[in-house]
Amino acid sequence: MKAFIFSIVFIVVLVNASFGQVLQQASDAATTKKELKKMIVYGSDTCHFCLDTKAYLKEIKIDFIYYDVDINLLKQREMLIKLQKAGIPVDNLSLPVIHMNGKLFMNDGNFNTFLKRLID
Repeated sequence: MKAFIFSIVFIVVLVNASFGQVLQQASDAATTKKELKKMIVYGSDTCHFCLDTKAYLKEIKIDFIYYDVDINLLKQREMLIKLQKAGIPVDNLSLPVIHMNGKLFMNDGNFNTFLKRLID
């Protein structure tokens, strides 16, 4: 009887894990399509440049997706991988990092110049 119950529980867990992966992959694909249409801003709510960037984008009515990389470690890792693939060194990382039209750039000094790049 124990073997039968164990078998049932094992099958239920196995089926749940299998369908859970399929649903997660479908969710990831939908998120990726959504992200391609919008600007992605990787930042931190403790960074004044990030907060100013968010406010500026809202003010000029540009749709964007914002990820707080201090809280969302998966998005932090995603950002770092994108930067490495683009050949951008992460040893001198400056937030916010913008992913727009397949290109990555970050605030690298002059904040007003950085903001102008957002509307180009």
